[in-house]
Amino acid sequence: MGCPALLLLLLPLLAPEATSAVRPAPTVLGNRLHLPTSPTSRPAAAQNYSVLYFHQKVDHFGFNTVKTFKQRYLISDKYWKEHGGSILFYTGNEGDIIWFCNNTGFMWDVAEELKAMLVFAEHRYYGESLPFGEDSFKDSQNLNFLTSEQALADFAELIKHLKKTIPGAENQPVIAIGGSYGGMLAAWFRMKYPHLVVGALAASAPIWQFEDLVPCGLFMKIVTEDFRKSNSNCSESIRRSWAAIDRLASTSSGLRGLSQMLRLCSPLTSEDIERLKDWITETWVNLAMVDYPYESNFLQPLPAWPIKVVCQFLNNPDVSDSLMLENIFQALNVYYNYSGQVKCLNMSEIATSSLGSQGWSYQACTEMVMPFCSNGVDDMFEPQQWNLKKFSDDCFSQWHVRPRPSWITTMYGGKNISSHTNIVFSNGDLDPWSGGGVTKDISDTLVAVIIPQGAHHLDLRANNAYDPKALLLARSLEVKYMKQWIRDFYKPSRRRH
Repeated sequence: MGCPALLLLLLPLLAPEATSAVRPAPTVLGNRLHLPTSPTSRPAAAQNYSVLYFHQKVDHFGFNTVKTFKQRYLISDKYWKEHGGSILFYTGNEGDIIWFCNNTGFMWDVAEELKAMLVFAEHRYYGESLPFGEDSFKDSQNLNFLTSEQALADFAELIKHLKKTIPGAENQPVIAIGGSYGGMLAAWFRMKYPHLVVGALAASAPIWQFEDLVPCGLFMKIVTEDFRKSNSNCSESIRRSWAAIDRLASTSSGLRGLSQMLRLCSPLTSEDIERLKDWITETWVNLAMVDYPYESNFLQPLPAWPIKVVCQFLNNPDVSDSLMLENIFQALNVYYNYSGQVKCLNMSEIATSSLGSQGWSYQACTEMVMPFCSNGVDDMFEPQQWNLKKFSDDCFSQWHVRPRPSWITTMYGGKNISSHTNIVFSNGDLDPWSGGGVTKDISDTLVAVIIPQGAHHLDLRANNAYDPKALLLARSLEVKYMKQWIRDFYKPSRRRH
C-alpha cells in the first residue's frame, strides 16, 4: 500500500495525475518547490526577466531527423557585468520554468554579489517546451526523447547559443544550479559537460537513489523520524491509523463514516481504500519535504514548521478508531486547508499543478527508477516491498515501456564519481531525499553541505527573516565555492576544464 514504491514520481511532488495506474514518487517537488509568503521574500515574477525561446533539436543523438521545438528560457541581466561577471544557469526540472524561477530566490539574492546573469532553462516536455505540441504525450514514440541525456544536451546547446549571441558573455564562467531533480541535472551537467560549466550547486539532489546504492527503506525512515522528532506519539498515531482505516472500511456503515470523518468530496467505496492510504501517505511525505521554518506556499499554503502543527492533533495513539480518524482529518486539514477556503478534501489534489506529473511518471518508468520500500517497524507506514516486476508491469500498462533500472548508474557513475570536480551537494537533514544524496565530502572539490533543520532544498529559497543560522552558514559556504570557481576561471594562467 501507500509507499512511494507505488508512486512513480520523484521530484515532482505528487500532482493531480497521482491517481493514475502508475503513481509518482514523492517529489523533489524536486524542486517542485516554493514561495514563502512572508514579507522578506520576493517572487521572481516581480523581478525583471525576459521570456525567450530557442529552437532545439528533438533528437540530439540521431541524424535521421531535423525536427526542432521551441525551448522556453528566462533571462535577467539586472546585475550582470560584462567584465568579471558570471552566468548562473538553472537546470530546469519537471515543471513550468516560471514556477521554478519564482521559487529559487537564492539566485536572485546572490546575483548582484556575483555580477551574474540569471538564466532559467525549461526542461523539454514540461511547461511550454513541448517537442510535439499537444501530441507530446500521445504515445511512447513521441515520448522517446524525454530523457535526462536529451535535456542536458538542450542545456549545452542553449549555453553555446547564449555565448555566441550575447555580447560579453562568450568568455564568462557558467555555474549550473538546480534543486531536486534539477539538482541531479546540475551535478550531471558538470560531470558530462565540464567544458561548459565551471561548477554546480546540486541542492537536495538524490543522485544515489538508484539500484541498491542506498537502502530502499531509508526515505520513509527519514519521513518517520521527522514526525517522531516533533512528538513520538505522532509517528505512532500514524502507524496505528492504517489498521484503524481497515477496520472502519470493513463494513458499509464504517465506510460511510470514514468518508464523513475525513470530509471527503466523494464517498469512499471499498475499492478506494488503497488509494486513500496512498493519498494520506503522500501527504505525510510532502509535509516532510516542505517542513520550512516560515509560512510558505510551495506545494500548498502551509504554516511555519507544518509538521509541528500537524502533530498537535496526533499526540495520542491510544484512542478509538473513529477518534483516530477525526484526528487524522485535523492533521490532513492543515495541509489541504490552511487557508480555510476548502469545503471538502479531494484525494486527487496533492500539490501544485505547475509540476508535470505526467512527464515525470514516464521518466520514472524509463530511466529514473528509484526503489522505495517500508517495513512498518523502522517507519510509520504499512510494509511494502520494492517489487521491480510489478513496477515494470504497471509502467508497461500505462506507457508501453519497460524501465531500465541500471541505466542511470551506467550513464552517470553511481558512487564512482571521484574523478569529477567542482560540485557542491547540499542536503537538509529533514529532507527524506537526503537519504539518496551525497552527504559526505568525496574530495576537496566534491563537497557536501549539510543543513540541520533543513527541508527540501531550503537553501535555494529566498532569504527570509526566519532562516535558521545553519541555513545562513550553508548559503555562505555555497557562495564561497562559487566565488572560487569564478576566480579560478579568470586566472590568467587558468586551464580550461
